[in-house]
Amino acid sequence: MNLEPNGIAQALILISAANGAPIIMRNLFGKRFAQSVDGGLVLTDQRPLFGPSKTWLGLVAAVIFPALIAPWLGLSVVLGAGFGALSIGGDLLASFTKRRLGFASSSRARLLDVFPEAVLPTWVLHSALGLGKWDIVLTGLIFFVIEASVSPLLFRLHIRNRPY
Repeated sequence: MNLEPNGIAQALILISAANGAPIIMRNLFGKRFAQSVDGGLVLTDQRPLFGPSKTWLGLVAAVIFPALIAPWLGLSVVLGAGFGALSIGGDLLASFTKRRLGFASSSRARLLDVFPEAVLPTWVLHSALGLGKWDIVLTGLIFFVIEASVSPLLFRLHIRNRPY
């Protein structure tokens, strides 16, 4: 009997690891090591590149956590790290877009907050995970539902700073 998770389950676990790692590290280290990725850079639109909530500690953790979990899923460390890098890249792209649209740092833009970090890595690594185009869409939708369901609970448990 094969208990190894399929591509969608593998992707969801890796997305969750990449997404949760910065939160775990913030709770462990607080403001220490929390230098913003953009260094406070403000663009010509007078808005930050990403905002203060995107830190180097979170970025590194979002790459390392999936890399550490990947072998347990039957995947290589390199694939896990790549997945994490693409996921956090999608998150940074979403933050960049939100700033350009006038959203404040850590503000809510439900679809933009979830889909880039789920869809970008699954799309780029779809063949390594054995995913088809509908699997990628399904993974994004499932992650959206999981994130929307779990975030309020994590807020009530004082793990997240906001209920979303």
